[in-house]
Amino acid sequence: MAFVSRPHHLWKLRTRELALGGRTLIMGVLNVTPDSFSDGGKFFAREKAIAHALMLLEEGADIIDIGGESTRPGKRAPITAEAEQERVLGVIEGVLAAQPDAILSIDTYKAETARAAIAAGAEIVNDVSGFLWDAGMAAACAAAGCGVVLMHTRGRPAEWAVQPPLAADEVVPLVKGELAARAGAALAAGVARENIVLDPGFGFGKIGEENYPLLRHFDELRALGFPLLAGASRKSFLLKTLEARTGEEPGAKSRIHATIAAHTAAILAGASVIRVHDVRPAVEAAAIADAILGG
Repeated sequence: MAFVSRPHHLWKLRTRELALGGRTLIMGVLNVTPDSFSDGGKFFAREKAIAHALMLLEEGADIIDIGGESTRPGKRAPITAEAEQERVLGVIEGVLAAQPDAILSIDTYKAETARAAIAAGAEIVNDVSGFLWDAGMAAACAAAGCGVVLMHTRGRPAEWAVQPPLAADEVVPLVKGELAARAGAALAAGVARENIVLDPGFGFGKIGEENYPLLRHFDELRALGFPLLAGASRKSFLLKTLEARTGEEPGAKSRIHATIAAHTAAILAGASVIRVHDVRPAVEAAAIADAILGG
């Protein structure tokens, strides 16, 4: 069996660089929200959020991705930029006070929040809309010179349940084409090529089985010419597969096992970064996948 070797890149962040293409980097998820699908409310209190971030760093996370608004469909109306910042800025400041060398990412699609988080010390902006939902985001990131993750999203969360289904052979061409367009728009706005990582957006407008062609053909996304991030952690399409196989609702360990399987496949197909809730198992799985690749 042949696996995909990853080209080496230097991912330029706001004040530093990260080497991509050798060891897989682990981005730990920190949801400072009351309503995220996987851990809603668990780390909503500021001190709990800071403590959890420090634990993820201790377990081996290379990056902490801090988000203040859930994109879970059907829960509630979008929050304001001010409310989002109230949730995340103190956490960014608290983590950096305890660990000044920590690399923090802000998970937001709002330019105002991105600018505030960067001013507070964030190195990366992770935009689930790929700069589509706020016309000012590309310029904000270009001005900051920060790292960016451009994710593919098909429609808005409220639309996902009613969008026309995709055939298996439609998924990858759609994602490739639209990611290429988002990267092109970012470059045209002044974001440097070396700042950009692309994420195909598992679960974001791809419903259930529509995600498996994207995982099966993940290596084809390398043709876009940018480093790739995979974020399948605890996603519902994995859990539905387990439930169909076992007839039982997946427990916490099953969610971890399913996530490891998906991310290992993505690493072997070319992912340089994986975004995860459970850092220690991801570090161990990535170490084996990297050894297989010879990294």
